[in-house]
Amino acid sequence: MTRTFDLTDYLRAEVARVDAALERALDAEAVHGLAAGVRAAVAHGVRSGGKRLRPVLCVEAWRAVRRAKGLGGDAAPDAAYDLAVSLELIHAYSLMHDDLPCMDDADLRRGQPTTWKVHGEADTVAGGVAFIPLAALQALRSARALGCTEAVARRAAETLLGAAGSGGMVGGQGLDLLGEDRALSSDELDELHAHKTGALLTASLWVGGIAAEASEAQEAALVGYGRRIGLAFQIADDVLDATASAEALGKRPSDSDLGKSTYVALHGVDEARTRGVEQVDQGLAALSAGGLESPALTALAHYVMERDR
Repeated sequence: MTRTFDLTDYLRAEVARVDAALERALDAEAVHGLAAGVRAAVAHGVRSGGKRLRPVLCVEAWRAVRRAKGLGGDAAPDAAYDLAVSLELIHAYSLMHDDLPCMDDADLRRGQPTTWKVHGEADTVAGGVAFIPLAALQALRSARALGCTEAVARRAAETLLGAAGSGGMVGGQGLDLLGEDRALSSDELDELHAHKTGALLTASLWVGGIAAEASEAQEAALVGYGRRIGLAFQIADDVLDATASAEALGKRPSDSDLGKSTYVALHGVDEARTRGVEQVDQGLAALSAGGLESPALTALAHYVMERDR
């Protein structure tokens, strides 16, 4: 009899290990060396909760490659989670900066005051910037602790930073600002979100694969899955922004107020959902083509479209 994968229990256990790794990251010497106000903003950005999807994907990609190579992988060591939270540090920085008055001017995230509302704009800006070298150091040191060679550890860190920079998330944020009060085409919207949302999600899987010394085909499978899931994630966000209440989301929907193009504005709710499901299907097909089997990655792909916040 096939045992059904329990995503709720899986996420509960994984998020607990991710949160423990984040606390270890906050206890690093480099964090203690920050000015008190900046350190407080950094801690707020990390501890404000969230789905922790990116580090969970990173560890699961590491597991999937290890299993495919016959090396086990179900019991991931702490070092795998320490590597994975380097992605969450970059994600936290992006949210802190996204919420600033010069960006989305958001006062709530996950039902709590945003970092700049609590710690001020200056310390939030500095804290977000501080996350970039902190994440790079976190990736290098934890990859070494995981047993990666120096070349592999450096490649993991380079992949992380590449996804965070002008060719990835930061470039996408720039396209997002330039796209305000302008109707973007479907292709332009895909390009924007492939950078802003998709690059870091894809890097989460890629970094996990690199650390497990994935083959070229396995890396391509993880990247293909990540890119599709990244777009599905953004489509789901747009649907929720258009259909859910601020109380349910834990934040004030702002895209329409800022004049931003969305998948819902372009295609309508039903068509946007259909496109999201298609992205999930294509992502799972990419994973299968690379010979990677993971009930968790399959369940997470569906969760991306089915979540309610």
